Amino acid sequence: MLFSRLALSAVLLVVLSCSPAAAEAAIGVAMDDFSYTDTSAEPANQTAAHERRLSAFMAALRRDIGEGGRYRLVPSAKDGAAFKVIGGIQKTSTLVQWAKVAVIDVGTRKLVMDKLYTFRGDNDESWERAETFVSREVMAALATPAPVTLAVFEFELEDMTAASVGASAASDASYLAEVTGGVREALGQSGRYRIVDVGREAAMAGALRDCGGCEAAIAKGLGADQSLIGVVRRVSRTEYTLGFQVRDASTGAVLARGDSGLRLGADYSWKRGAVRLVKDRLVESQQATEAARR
Repeated sequence: MLFSRLALSAVLLVVLSCSPAAAEAAIGVAMDDFSYTDTSAEPANQTAAHERRLSAFMAALRRDIGEGGRYRLVPSAKDGAAFKVIGGIQKTSTLVQWAKVAVIDVGTRKLVMDKLYTFRGDNDESWERAETFVSREVMAALATPAPVTLAVFEFELEDMTAASVGASAASDASYLAEVTGGVREALGQSGRYRIVDVGREAAMAGALRDCGGCEAAIAKGLGADQSLIGVVRRVSRTEYTLGFQVRDASTGAVLARGDSGLRLGADYSWKRGAVRLVKDRLVESQQATEAARR
């Protein structure tokens, strides 16, 4: 069946892990012929027609990817490919076919695309329409960097007021949980990050804001590419500031940081301020930088 053939398992990652990065200006793309499965149970034997249409589909897809000189087709992931494209098509009935397509970033061994499409018809025209659509989707995926795996640790509170700690501990914890949840959701929805579960690892480490960058090592142990810690600083009962810092999990180098400056608002406004801060200083800032490079 189609999906068992396209399972992106450890076997695929092992194959890709030995592939060198593209050495030339054009980005190398390896693309195997897609598989084809007919489960429509139609009485007529259409094997020859399907082989011909699949061959034309793959030739057109390779031609479309190679046009313009931005990408070059290479025989395999071991021949200088920066990306690997795999896929398969399954005919499920007389009028319906499915196309499963995935694009893997060879260098990072991560999926940049994994989609299932449905197209109607089984004639030359319907196959041509499907190829045109799939080629646009693959081209868009090739231009999109793989999501960064990010360990977002619980935001911490630095209370600079003279308020009793015990008087508001429960509500503070609740608001901080909302802040962390809101930031994780915003970053995950951006498409630029895949949020990893930090579990109980960080809780055992104490205050991460004062550990000299130990959060990077914790994040690496969790399999993340980067770490993010954040602090809410309470200046008064109605004034606060927010800050965050992102480190490379392997080197510990600071990759990004942001500080909100003084803000007015009750404790329940922490979440809104934190989400806005990471969107402005992390997501949108990086998008602007990449747009300028293009």
